[in-house]
Amino acid sequence: MQTARESRERKSALPSRRAHLEAVQEQPLPAQGLGSQKLKEWKKPEPFRQRKRKRRSLSPRWMHMAFLRKVNQVLLFLLVLTLCGILYKKVRKGAVLKDKADVDSESPEDMEEEIPVVICAAAGRMGAAMAAINSIYSNTDANLVFYVVGLRSTLPRIRKWIEHSKLREINFKIVEFNPIVLKGKIRPDSSRPELLQPLNFVRFYLPLLVHQHEKVIYLDDDVIVQGDIQELYDTTLALGHAAAFSGDCDLPSAQDIHRLVGLQNTYMGYLDYRKKTIKDLGISPSTCSFNPGVIVANMTEWKHQRITKQLEKWMQKNVEENLYSSSLGGGVATSPMLIVFHGKYSTINPLWHIRHLGWNPDARYSEHFLQEAKLLHWNGRHKPWDFPSVHNDLWESWFVPDPAGIFKLHHNR
Repeated sequence: MQTARESRERKSALPSRRAHLEAVQEQPLPAQGLGSQKLKEWKKPEPFRQRKRKRRSLSPRWMHMAFLRKVNQVLLFLLVLTLCGILYKKVRKGAVLKDKADVDSESPEDMEEEIPVVICAAAGRMGAAMAAINSIYSNTDANLVFYVVGLRSTLPRIRKWIEHSKLREINFKIVEFNPIVLKGKIRPDSSRPELLQPLNFVRFYLPLLVHQHEKVIYLDDDVIVQGDIQELYDTTLALGHAAAFSGDCDLPSAQDIHRLVGLQNTYMGYLDYRKKTIKDLGISPSTCSFNPGVIVANMTEWKHQRITKQLEKWMQKNVEENLYSSSLGGGVATSPMLIVFHGKYSTINPLWHIRHLGWNPDARYSEHFLQEAKLLHWNGRHKPWDFPSVHNDLWESWFVPDPAGIFKLHHNR
C-alpha cells in the first residue's frame, strides 16, 4: 500500500517534470534526422478563405488548359468526320461508276466536241474572212468556235463587223498576232509582196494562239466551204503526224488541172535547187507539193516535234541564203512547210480542197465539179472579190456586207 510519505514525494516531483517538458520544447530541433524532416514538411492547415483565394488566383491557367482540351476535342472530331467523308466518297464513286457503266457508253455521242477554226482577217481583205466564216457556219450544225486573228489596229473593226452583221450569232474569239515574232526572219524581196504580210505566217504559230484544243482547223481567208466542216475535222491523222494537207497531185479532175496555166505542183516550184542547202535535203524536185491553205493540225504532236521552231529555222536560213524560188511559187510561207513536213503529213480528202481558182481568170472548172466540191480555194492572184476573177458568183453568195462601208466588191466592173 502506498504510504503517506510516498504520496508526498510524488506530488513534489510533478513540478520538476513539467519544467523539464517545457525546457525540452524550448530547445531547437536538430538540423538532421528523419523526425526533423517530417516536422518541417507539416504545416498548419490554412483557413478556408485563404484556400479559396488561392484557387481563384490559379483559375486563368486552369481555364486556358480547359480551352485547349476543348479545341483538341473539336479538331479530333473534325478529323474523324473528314476521314469518314473521304471513305464515303470513295465507296459512293465506285458504286456510281458501276451503276453508270451503260450510261457512260453513250456519253461520247451526247457530248458535242467543240471544233476550233482559225482564220485571219487582214485589213485590206477582211471581207474574205467574213465570207468564209459565213459559209462555214451556214453549212453545219457542229459546235464551232472561230479564232479570228488580226493585227492590233484591225481588232475593233473585226469585232464591229461580226457583232453588227448576220454573224453576230457565231461563237468567236478575236486573237491579236504580234508581228514582232517575225523580226529578222523574212526577206524583204518577193514578186508577190502580199505574201510577206505578217498574217500569212499565223499558221506557223498555231499552238501559241490556240491553247485548249487538241485538234485545230486552219483556213486561208480566200476559201468558201460548201460541205459540213465536221467532215474535215474528222480527218484521220496518222500516228506521229502533226498535220494533214491536200497534195497538189491528187486533185480529182485531171482535165481541169491541165487548163490551169502556170500551175505549180512540185517542190521545184518552191525551192531553189541550185543552192547546196536545198540539194543536201535529198528531196526530189519532182516531188508533189501540198498547199497549206487548209490544215488539220494535231497540237500535241506539233508541240512535241517543235514544228514552230523548225519552221523559224528555215525562215532564218532563207534570210541568210535566199533558198526559195519566190519568183516561181511565191511561197515564202509555203516553202518552209514543204521542207519541215516532207514525208511526214497525212492527207485530206481532195474534195475538201479544190484550189487554184485564182490562178488564171480564163480557166474554169466545170459547174458539176464545183457543185461536188466541199471547199473552194481562190489561191493565186485573182481573188473573187476583185477583177478579173472566175467563179465569183459562188463566193459572192456568202459575202457579208461591211457595216463600216469600207470593204467593197470590185469584180463588177
